[in-house]
Amino acid sequence: MARWAKQLSRLPKVRKNSKYSSKWLLVSGLTFVFAIVFGPGLYRYSGLAYNKATQIFPFLPGAVIQAFGVPIPRVYTIYGIDVSHHQGKINWTEVAEKDISGKHISFVFIKATEGVTRQDRHFMHNWKKAGEAGLIRGAYHFFHPSRDAAAQAENFIKNVQLQPGDLPPVLDIEVTNRKTKTQIVEGARKWCKLIEEHYGVKPILYTNPSYFSINLAGEFNDHILWIAHYHPEKPHTGELQWHFWQQTDKASVKGIKGYVDLNVYTGSSSSLQQICIEKPCIQPD
Repeated sequence: MARWAKQLSRLPKVRKNSKYSSKWLLVSGLTFVFAIVFGPGLYRYSGLAYNKATQIFPFLPGAVIQAFGVPIPRVYTIYGIDVSHHQGKINWTEVAEKDISGKHISFVFIKATEGVTRQDRHFMHNWKKAGEAGLIRGAYHFFHPSRDAAAQAENFIKNVQLQPGDLPPVLDIEVTNRKTKTQIVEGARKWCKLIEEHYGVKPILYTNPSYFSINLAGEFNDHILWIAHYHPEKPHTGELQWHFWQQTDKASVKGIKGYVDLNVYTGSSSSLQQICIEKPCIQPD
């Protein structure tokens, strides 16, 4: 120990006014100035970079919040559900209330019809009460490629009256019924054409990534896409970017017994309003 102490004693002393002290003060001063001038910008851009990363990888550590009993990417802030008679009797006033996490449901897609003749037995009640609760509503039709597309469109039109502020009609297309891609696309286009002629707005397409890539990719690029994808990573749909993401079927929402599908909207509340119907639709005779 004595030898090490002796070696240390031979090191040059750094006096207050030495060249070492001056350099240290210069570096400290420059660092301080750099922090003042560029610090806020670096902080902001690092935040933007992180937000961009969470859009690509929504479930990065720190990018997830817990709401409605499930993990949700923090980057999305507009939440919705979709329901049918399977959810039983729904208390829509409670659905519209805030979750314990402080988040709330903003929109709902409600099953209206299926095939040529079927109607969801809870549609009219759900449609009315969801509107009264202040939720943005949308109605969907479960499409069967094996049935006449015109008759299916007529089934939807007879049962769904849309008003300004409602979301566009939805074509739920996820089964093939042993039809070819050409037949599927032909039927879906016919349904969409008739629906657009009646309601004055292009329908939203609901499907899953696999069905989309095999049967629909490149065919409906002028439509809004609602994608079902129960995995942490963001769904990929090629050139057509999705607007709605059905993330899970295991959400818990007040007013609904059991689990329900939870969706996020990729935009803001104002942009959600912009895709809603603006004018009253022609009602069937």
